[in-house]
Amino acid sequence: MKTHPREILIYYNSKSSSDRKILAYAQSTGLKIRSYCHTQAPSTSTGWQTLIKTLNVHPKDLMNKAHPYYQAEIRGKEFDDEGWLSVIMNNPQLIKFPIAMQGKKAVVCVTPSDIYKLQVK
Repeated sequence: MKTHPREILIYYNSKSSSDRKILAYAQSTGLKIRSYCHTQAPSTSTGWQTLIKTLNVHPKDLMNKAHPYYQAEIRGKEFDDEGWLSVIMNNPQLIKFPIAMQGKKAVVCVTPSDIYKLQVK
């Protein structure tokens, strides 16, 4: 997944008010932002692998375990890495916070100011 070094990609859930607030904050900073709601997020296994590897997290750690679908269909099940990737690819609405990526750096944006963690110094 190539990005311009000065461009920030944000993957977010357009149905979540907190995600929309984080996106609005990022857009107000004057930084070059390209946003994708989860329905437009990386749809390939390779795209998700790159994003997860850049974040340096396990796919399960990105999921909202309180989401009704997670509770009904996933809770209590164990998957290998490919299985977790498949769950995320097919259910991106389970991702609990927006993910921002710039160049070879990525962060999970729990708060709006987390976007500044990407700034190259």
